[in-house]
Amino acid sequence: MVAQAAGHRGRLIRPGESAQPSRSWGLCRLFTLRRPAAPAVNQVELHPYFTQRALREADAEVGVVTQAWSPLGGVNMYWEDRRNAARNPLDHPTVTEIAARYGKTAAQVVLRWHLEHGLSAIPKSVRPHRIAENFDVFDFALTADDVAAIDAIDTGVRGGPDPDAVGPGDFS
Repeated sequence: MVAQAAGHRGRLIRPGESAQPSRSWGLCRLFTLRRPAAPAVNQVELHPYFTQRALREADAEVGVVTQAWSPLGGVNMYWEDRRNAARNPLDHPTVTEIAARYGKTAAQVVLRWHLEHGLSAIPKSVRPHRIAENFDVFDFALTADDVAAIDAIDTGVRGGPDPDAVGPGDFS
């Protein structure tokens, strides 16, 4: 697709690349204002510490699927500039308590939380046992209270780069 939003006009957006501004209206909202069809998916950083509720609501309003990259919050530990600023949501007491209650891992609980919100999550793993674990989230459901408890740990702090401020030079 070709982004038409201000600052991205005419820029080719490849699958897996996000051109979505961090503003709550988001790229998908701008697409619907300028084009007859919105994109099908808006891929953004999204995890229990950075839930982007306003953006998810704007996506849902126009029928766009919100897809989470770094859905387990791993970006909080690996992005150099923010290594000390963020924590691992998989270690948060709320998540670990819920995991223990269901006999699941913290990662499985967080992935289920994404599903309960109707989100698409793309966790990264190269380990076969972790990949299998990531799929084992369909034999339980979180209660509304569980979902609300995980929602409440949102810090509003981005773990990865701000898409409005990042450029090719940041990755050389």
